[in-house]
Amino acid sequence: MTVIARPDTANRVAFHPLTVSAIESLTDDSAAVTFEVPEELRELFAFDAGQSLTLRRMIDGVEHRRTYSICAAAGSAPRIGVREIPDGLFSSWLVRQVRPGDVVEVQAPSGSFRADPALAGRHLCIAAGSGITPMLSIAATVLAHPDAEVTLLYGNRKTSSVMFAEELADLKDAHHRQLDLIHVLSREPRDVELFSGRLDGDRLRRILGELIPVQDMDHVWLCGPFSMLTEAREILAELGVPADRIHFELFYVDAPPPELRHADRVAEGVTSEVTVTLDGRSTTSAMQRDMSILDSAQLVRTDLPFACKGGVCGTCRAKICGGEVDMVRNYALEPSEVAENFVLTCQSFPVSENVLVDFDA
Repeated sequence: MTVIARPDTANRVAFHPLTVSAIESLTDDSAAVTFEVPEELRELFAFDAGQSLTLRRMIDGVEHRRTYSICAAAGSAPRIGVREIPDGLFSSWLVRQVRPGDVVEVQAPSGSFRADPALAGRHLCIAAGSGITPMLSIAATVLAHPDAEVTLLYGNRKTSSVMFAEELADLKDAHHRQLDLIHVLSREPRDVELFSGRLDGDRLRRILGELIPVQDMDHVWLCGPFSMLTEAREILAELGVPADRIHFELFYVDAPPPELRHADRVAEGVTSEVTVTLDGRSTTSAMQRDMSILDSAQLVRTDLPFACKGGVCGTCRAKICGGEVDMVRNYALEPSEVAENFVLTCQSFPVSENVLVDFDA
């Protein structure tokens, strides 16, 4: 293994101890957690609407990370929305145990899912369940512009499971001419039949085709289960919405990744010489071709950025500056990023004999 030291640069993947300033119970199984940022970290933790925070927790000597969307307007203190997952190492801890005054390790805001508050225009936000967290940040931020308009379509099981119900109502009251808020409930009847039922492809097609002029939207924002996002993108394309106006985010995928396209070139013992650069420091080592670049590189570099390892958060994004890799799944990078040779290292496998991976690009 060869290590080349270069001048230190800002460590954008460092974790910082932040004090929890507030815990707000949202539903029986969800809460909002607000962090206090010290003055010396204010610039580092300034976020754009739609971005997320990665949290770290050590349990029995094992490091665990989770990524949560920020659910506050840009310029506010960072706040995340968390829905409890049964037996969740992070979610149950945050919802049930963490209290104001506790200290949590937090990484600087990240993610390319972001809205520019300086731009007006028409925005359509479609969310389901905890997918409301980045949508609340986006809506609250863009509505500060007097010429912005937002239509928020939000699907849940019933009224009691709606996260941020009161805050959304207050946002509607404050921007009643700019904001259209539509709740769709799958297990509770609504006055309008169209809004009673699961927010699946058929219902989305009817709502978007009959009620919402999607062709007039300047931006469409999607966040929710994988199946909903897939159907929504297909329907929006059918209705003539250009792909560059559609932005989406998800934190998990309930389907296995595709098989390696170069499976015939992967064999036990076959390796590639892979050089990884992060914060100006390069490390070269032999990596198995049937192991992801991120997993392999972590054996010799413990400072690499990652969170979900499922191809959805984009934390492990890096640029391939030499050689060839096979990225088997991508739900975080834009087509323009892929065209510029950026990959998700958690989903990328070395193919050529030599590969150069730059996390600083």
